[in-house]
Amino acid sequence: MALPRRGACARTAAFLLAMASCSAVRAQQTALDFFKGKTITIVTSTGPGGGYDLNARLIARFMPRYIPGIASVVVQNMPGGGNLRAANYMFEVAPKDGTIIGVVENGIPLKQVLEPTNMRFDVSRFNWLGSTGGHNEAIMALSSSGVQTIDDLRNKEVVLGGTGASSTLVMYPAAMNNVLGTKFKIVTGYTSSTEIYLAMDRSEVVARSGTIASLYNWHSDWVALGKIKILTQIGLRPDATMPGIPLMMDLATKEDDKRVLGLISSPAALGNPYYAPPGVPADRLALLSTALASTLKDPDFLKEAEKIQAEIAPMSGPDVARIIDNVVGASNAVVERARLAIEVKEGLSR
Repeated sequence: MALPRRGACARTAAFLLAMASCSAVRAQQTALDFFKGKTITIVTSTGPGGGYDLNARLIARFMPRYIPGIASVVVQNMPGGGNLRAANYMFEVAPKDGTIIGVVENGIPLKQVLEPTNMRFDVSRFNWLGSTGGHNEAIMALSSSGVQTIDDLRNKEVVLGGTGASSTLVMYPAAMNNVLGTKFKIVTGYTSSTEIYLAMDRSEVVARSGTIASLYNWHSDWVALGKIKILTQIGLRPDATMPGIPLMMDLATKEDDKRVLGLISSPAALGNPYYAPPGVPADRLALLSTALASTLKDPDFLKEAEKIQAEIAPMSGPDVARIIDNVVGASNAVVERARLAIEVKEGLSR
């Protein structure tokens, strides 16, 4: 059989490429036509005032620039159940048409692996759109608590505020208690990061887990006046903004413990992950992903993000999905030990 001439192959390839391009353009136009005049809602699993909420509201301001014809983008807070209420809603109830997207607390994929109680969703079935980018979190305590080092935490009980058991605000200090021998008394039931800072203002609690950006947003004066001490950072690699602060997993002296704390530290790599429910048409998902990526690179957005100390290092949807797949695929032995490590054994509820 005669082979086609090189020129014919090139013309065929060019034709197929043109057809694919035309198809992509038509799909984008179909999605734009659908969203014209509609409002997109971002459901955040946290209460008002915290980092997730502030970032979502900033994204809502700038995202309409990248979906021509859209009416608006708004934010709906849906705290509760340690961030599970919003994720359950997104999986079971939210319209599957692209008008509802969400941002979920980054510990939820890990929580599905370790303790899936009350979870009516599967993180691997969500459509991950992208993320603000990974950032380490920290365990911090008021200087008035008398705690300066990890050894102090092993010898003195410290009252720490958290939201629900599914939140990293609770999982991280629980893991430190169970693996590293610290003595946090964990108080759950706060609905947002803001509420925990208010509780610290009242000396109701004296410690918390959270991001450095959140600390600077709420109490930069505490940092300037030395009223708060950063004790450890949580992530898979050191954050340059916290020089000299040890990683939680590096505080472990046994390799098995390091692996367990490494898995528990994985949420920090996800940053603020944005997602859509299962079943949203592919053309709308593509438009939403592109619009989010463009928003996170928008110069005006980045200027405003700097004002609220938001850490932006955009991550694509596929990159988010890969991290989640690694968490979901962790070995049974590590998962079982990590499951025991995040148990709150002597906590209190508000």
